[in-house]
Amino acid sequence: MTCMLTVVTGDELLKVLATLANPHRLRVVAELSDERNYVSALARDLGISRALLQVHLRKLESAGLVRSSVEVSDDGKAMKFYEVAPFALTLTPEVIAAAARTLSLDGGGTETGTARGDSAGQDMEAELR
Repeated sequence: MTCMLTVVTGDELLKVLATLANPHRLRVVAELSDERNYVSALARDLGISRALLQVHLRKLESAGLVRSSVEVSDDGKAMKFYEVAPFALTLTPEVIAAAARTLSLDGGGTETGTARGDSAGQDMEAELR
């Protein structure tokens, strides 16, 4: 059973949208949508350095858009694989309005609007599945 990323609050929605608002990260998600891959091969496929790729992968993983696992190859080398985490986002004016009501003052964590468990939050969660 896979867990679907569900955006519930305005702050979470901002985090996902900000994470995807980068061409490198969009390319990473696109590349991983076909199959999972390890860092070195993914960097080669995308034509970027491993260091830059690691930065983008950390942001994508933090936003819940990709996930990683470490596996040991036949020669005993640890390899970190990444894959796209299941997610679906539906943006409508109503979803954005519900998200806006839950935004914190700084857009990063402390809620100032309605509580997460209220009906607006539940409506937004259903729309974003």
